[in-house]
Amino acid sequence: MKFKIIAVLFLLVCISCTTNEQTKTSILDYIPSNTTTLLKINDYNSLTSEIKNNDFLTDLKKSDLLKTYQESVTLLDYAEPSAKGLLAFTKTNDTTDFFFITKDSINLNRLDSLNTTKSVLDYISTTYTKTTLDSTAYYSYKENEYTILSSSKNLIENTINNTVEARLNSNTLQKLYKAASNNKSGTLFLHTQNNFLLKNTLPKDTITNTKTIDWMSLDINTKQTQLNLAGITVTNDSVLTILSLFKNTTAVANRAQEYAPENTEAISSYTFTDYNTFAKNRINYIVKDSLQDSIFNTVEEIALITINSKKAVLLQTFGADNIDEHLNTFKKAESNFKDSQIKELNKNTILTEVFSPLVEGFKSNYYTIIGNAFIFSEDLYTLQDIISNYKNGTTFNKTPLYKSATETMAKQSSILRIADAKKLKQDLATNFSNSYKDIDLENYFFAGQLVADANFYHTNFTIQKINTETEANTTSPIFTVQLDNDLATNPQFVKNHRTNKKEVIVQDIENNLYLISTDGKVLWKKQLEGKIQGEIAQVDLYKNGRLQFAFTTNNQFLILDRDGKSVEPFSITYKGGNLNALAVFDYENNKKYRFVVTQGDKVFMYNNKADIVSGFTYTKASSAIIKKPKHFTVGNKDYLVFMLEDGSLKILNRVGKVRVKTSKKIAFSTNDVVLYKDKFTVTDTTSILHQIATNGKTAATKFNLIKEHGLDATTNTLVLMDQNTITIKGKKVTLDLGMYSKPKIFYINNKIYVSVTDLQNQKIYLFDSNADPIQNFPVYGSSLIDLADVDNDKKLELVSKDLDNSIIVYKIN
Repeated sequence: MKFKIIAVLFLLVCISCTTNEQTKTSILDYIPSNTTTLLKINDYNSLTSEIKNNDFLTDLKKSDLLKTYQESVTLLDYAEPSAKGLLAFTKTNDTTDFFFITKDSINLNRLDSLNTTKSVLDYISTTYTKTTLDSTAYYSYKENEYTILSSSKNLIENTINNTVEARLNSNTLQKLYKAASNNKSGTLFLHTQNNFLLKNTLPKDTITNTKTIDWMSLDINTKQTQLNLAGITVTNDSVLTILSLFKNTTAVANRAQEYAPENTEAISSYTFTDYNTFAKNRINYIVKDSLQDSIFNTVEEIALITINSKKAVLLQTFGADNIDEHLNTFKKAESNFKDSQIKELNKNTILTEVFSPLVEGFKSNYYTIIGNAFIFSEDLYTLQDIISNYKNGTTFNKTPLYKSATETMAKQSSILRIADAKKLKQDLATNFSNSYKDIDLENYFFAGQLVADANFYHTNFTIQKINTETEANTTSPIFTVQLDNDLATNPQFVKNHRTNKKEVIVQDIENNLYLISTDGKVLWKKQLEGKIQGEIAQVDLYKNGRLQFAFTTNNQFLILDRDGKSVEPFSITYKGGNLNALAVFDYENNKKYRFVVTQGDKVFMYNNKADIVSGFTYTKASSAIIKKPKHFTVGNKDYLVFMLEDGSLKILNRVGKVRVKTSKKIAFSTNDVVLYKDKFTVTDTTSILHQIATNGKTAATKFNLIKEHGLDATTNTLVLMDQNTITIKGKKVTLDLGMYSKPKIFYINNKIYVSVTDLQNQKIYLFDSNADPIQNFPVYGSSLIDLADVDNDKKLELVSKDLDNSIIVYKIN
C-alpha cells in the first residue's frame, strides 16, 4: 500500500514538473509570454538602416514601442550583433521592455570600453550580468548557444526560471515563424489585439469588443517615404472574429473608388462573392436575432466613403431592380440633380439592420443609383457632391493618392481601407498620443488590405507619401540615406549585375563599407581594416557576368563579391601600408585583368588568379609612385603611365619597358595625368600644362592658375578649374566665390557633362561640353559627385555627400 502511495506521489510530482518546466527546443521557446510584438531580424545592419532612414518612422520616435526599439538598437549597436536574431517587445502596465535573443555571436566585451558599470547577479544558482550604460540598466545572459539581452531583470530571471507560464506558447506563431521569409531584412509578428494597423483597417466600432484574431506575420519593406508591411493574418476557427464575416467567401475587385469624389478622406470597402454566405457568417458573429434579407443577395461590395467628415455608404451589386423596388417602399420624397434621381427615405436604419457591424451608426436618409451601385448618405449635400464629381470624372480612382496605393495593393480585397493624411494623423493621435497631431504628414496616406484565403488572410499595409509624377526639366531628390558615421569617401555608383541597374557604394570614417540599393536601402555593411584609396573598380573575374568590387586600402588589396564577401585569394596585406589606389587594366576588353598595386617605389601586377604577372618587368621605380598608374590606348598601342615623386613621368608598354622616353622632371600638381589630343597631359605646381606626344615630343603652356587648380580631360575636351572660374574647351564661366573641388568629366549617352562642387557653400554645378549650365543647377551637395543612368530610363541620376553622415541622390529630368 505504501508503495502505491509513493508511486502516485512520484507521478504527481513528475506531472507538476512537466507542467511548470519545459525543455527549450527552439529559439521561440525563450520568448516571454507577454510579448505583443516580435521582430525577426534577418540582417541587422540593413534593417536598422531602413528604419533609421524611413521618414515616417523617424516621426514616430515618440511612441513607446519606437522608444524601446531605439533603446535596444543603441545597446545592440555597441554590442556589434551579427546578422540574425529575435527582438521581442513586452508590455507590463505602462512599461514596454525589449528582449533580444540570438544564436550568433555578440561582442559583449566591447561594452567594457564604454562608460559602463558591470555587476554579476545570482539567481537560482545561475549568474547573469547587469550593465549600466548612461544610467540605463541592461541585463545579459547566456544559455546553451543563445545570448540574451534585455531591458528587464524580470524577463531574464523568468528565462532562467524556465517556467511554461513565462513563455509565449502559440502554435500559430510557430507556424508563421517557420514560414517567414529570410530574404527580407526583417519580419514583424504582431499580436492582433489592440493592433494599430488593424484598428485602422477593420470597422472602428468592432475593435473594442472584438475577440483576438491571433497573430499576423508581416515582411518589412521600406523606402525613405514608404513603409510597406506584407504577409499573413491567421484566424482561429474556434473563435468568432470580425474576419469571420468573410469565411468561405472570395474577394472581388473593389470599385468604390470609381464613385467616390477626388476629395475623399477615407474609403473602407468590403467585398465577397456570395452574399448569402456573408449573411450567415454575420448572424453567427453577432450571435443574436438579426435580419438576413434576401433582397440584398446581389450585393458584392459594401463601402463607407468619408468626404469632409461626412459619411456615405455604397452597395455595389450585379443586379439593381429588386433592391430599388424594396427601397421604394420606404420612399418619402424624390428630386432630380444633374439628371440623377435622389430619393429620400422615411426609414434610416435599413443598412445598419442588414450590414452591421460593417455599417454602424449610419442614418440612410437619401440614396441614388449610379449604374448598379446604390449610394446612401445622411445629408443631401454629400450625395450631390458624389454625383457632381462622378459626372465630371473627378473621382478618387484618378487621384495620385489612389494610384500610389495600388502600387502595393492587390486589385481584389475582402477588406480595403485607404485614408488620407488628415485621417492618418487623427488615427495616430487617437491611438498613440495627442502630440502626433502636430507631426508633418503632408502628402502621406494609409492603406490596409486583407484578402480571404482558407483560414488565413493575405495582408498588406502601407504608410507612404503620394507618388507625384515628376515634372519635366527638374532636378529633384529621390532619397537620402543616413549612415552610422560621417563619410570617409565620395559616394560612387556601381552596377548590380542581377538587375542591370546602378547602386551606391560608400565608406564611413569607421571604415564601414555600405552598398545601398536604388531605393535607398542599405543592402549590407562590411567592416574593413582601413580607408579605401581612390575609387572602387568593378570586375568580372570569372567571365560569367557577375561583378565584383576591387580596391585597395592603406595596406590591403581586396576583392569583394556582390554580397560583400571576400573573394579569395584576393585578400592581400602589405607590410608598411601606404598603398596608392588600385589600377585595373583590361587591354583587350576580354576580362583578362591586370591588377596593379603600387607601394612606395614597388609595383605589383597580378592576374585573375592573384598571381604576380611574371612577364611584367617594371617592379621597382626609381622613386616613390605618387598616384595610381593609368592605362591609355592611342592607335593600336597601349601606354602605361606612372607619375613618380622625383618628377619623372614613366610611359611604358604592356611588359613594363619604356615606350616613350621622357627626361624632363615635372613638379606635379595634385591632378592626375590625362590623355588630351592623344598627348599625355599633366600640370605642375606653377600652373604650366605639360604635354608629351607618343613620339616623345614635349610642349609646355603657361596658364595663370593657382597652385591648387583642377584638371580633367577627354580626348577633345580640356577642363580647368581655377579659384571660382571653370574653363571648358577654352570657354570660361565665373561662379560664385567659394572653395571648389576638382572638375570631373562624365561621358554618358554620347554627351559630355562637367561637374564641379563648391565645398564651402555646398553647391553642385553641372555643365555641358560647351560650358552651358545644365538647367536647375546648382543643387545642394558637399562632395565630388557621380553621375549615371541608374535605372536605364535615359534620365540621369546624381549622387553626392549630403550632410556629414549622409548621401543624397537626385534625378535629372
